[in-house]
Amino acid sequence: MSVFEKIYEVVKQIPCGKVATYGQVAMMAGNPRWARVVGYALHNNPDPSIIPCHRVVNREGRVAPGYAFGGSGIQKDLLEKEGIVFETDGHIDLEKYGI
Repeated sequence: MSVFEKIYEVVKQIPCGKVATYGQVAMMAGNPRWARVVGYALHNNPDPSIIPCHRVVNREGRVAPGYAFGGSGIQKDLLEKEGIVFETDGHIDLEKYGI
C-alpha cells in the first residue's frame, strides 16, 4: 500500500461531525512526520465522495486557506453541514470535535 493509500484509509475513518489534524492523520498512517504529505495526498484526493478530506484541519483547528475543492469557504460549509460549530475567531474546538 502506498503512503497516499494509507492516508486515504485513515481519512475514510474520520466520522461525520468530527475532524482530525494533519498530524493526527500522519501518525495514524504510520509516520508522525508525514503531516505535509497528508496535505499533498488530500490535495490529490481521487474521490472526495469517499475520502472526506474536508474533515482534516490544521493543528489549531483551522480549515485550509486553499482548500483543494473550492477554497476554505467550501470546507467550512461542508463541516457546518455535519454539525461542526466554528468559534467566533474561525477555529474548531478540537476537544469537542476532534477524533
